[in-house]
Amino acid sequence: MYEVKAESSFYREAEKKEMHKTIKKFGILLLCLLLLVSCGQAMSTGKLEKAGLLVPDTVNDQVWGTKGYKGMLKIQSQYNVEVFYKEGMNSEMVVERAVKEFDQKGVNLIFGHGNEYVEYFNNISKKYPHIHFVSFNGNAKKDNTTSLNFEAYAMGFFGGMVAGHVTKTETVGVLAAFEWQPEVEGFYEGANHANKNVNVEIQYVGNWDNDQKAIKLLDKLISKDTDVVYPAGDGYNVPVIEKLKEKGLYAIGFISDQSDLGESVVLTSTVQHVDVLYELVAEKFNKGELDSGNLSFDFQDEVISLGKFSPIVDEEFKKELNAAIEEYKKTGKLPNE
Repeated sequence: MYEVKAESSFYREAEKKEMHKTIKKFGILLLCLLLLVSCGQAMSTGKLEKAGLLVPDTVNDQVWGTKGYKGMLKIQSQYNVEVFYKEGMNSEMVVERAVKEFDQKGVNLIFGHGNEYVEYFNNISKKYPHIHFVSFNGNAKKDNTTSLNFEAYAMGFFGGMVAGHVTKTETVGVLAAFEWQPEVEGFYEGANHANKNVNVEIQYVGNWDNDQKAIKLLDKLISKDTDVVYPAGDGYNVPVIEKLKEKGLYAIGFISDQSDLGESVVLTSTVQHVDVLYELVAEKFNKGELDSGNLSFDFQDEVISLGKFSPIVDEEFKKELNAAIEEYKKTGKLPNE
């Protein structure tokens, strides 16, 4: 009897232990499921916590700086996060101070609104591995830095086609900020493709926003009988277009759709949709899909386009030009290739 009882007790104890194990396993499984559910909920909010913007001058320039500011507003609206901006960020010292302040506020995505921020971010990003730094038109070298590069050659080409088609004096001009701008060469090639007899005069301001020098160089272009001008500098293109309007001459707008300055003067504009690009970058970052290094964007990405056409540009040419743009989107080939 003792042995039977002991054996029965043994099996009962074994059953209890097995039941405890089962309950424990079930508890662990339930806990894992709860953790997975909670993790899924956390992930649904994404990686973006707060975003910051640094601009070298102001967000009220109605061109480049304003576009960056509008991009931040789109991010704020889309992701319901706080956004911050700082103006006059034009040296590494003030940028580093601003980044430190953003970090204290919980910002984990910072846009430096210009190519000057590329090196600043390359130098300071290692101190903030939890922040992703985004700049423009440069060479981002660190794991948490990205440079956004507009493929501006094609937009310059199509703007040049419009200028070459409309010119009456067969002399068109470019007021570029710097020699490295790909839209300058693109404009030259596009104008020559549309009009084999056109002469393209190019002047370099050496600065994005030197109004006085730009106007002096504009006078030089006008003295050479130039009747269409492409002011490829976001800080001075508005006063240049205003003077062209006074002279009864034409312009190709730059960065923004500048038809509001006068459809009788602005034939079209080469538009960079910076605000759309900001939203696209925030989406990639929020999903954990934003690559480091240098990223390029063009017409195919819907972040570059031509603006509204002036009534001066005839319908037949507009159809031809729009067809060429659609072909470029599909094949990557310009009309002269």
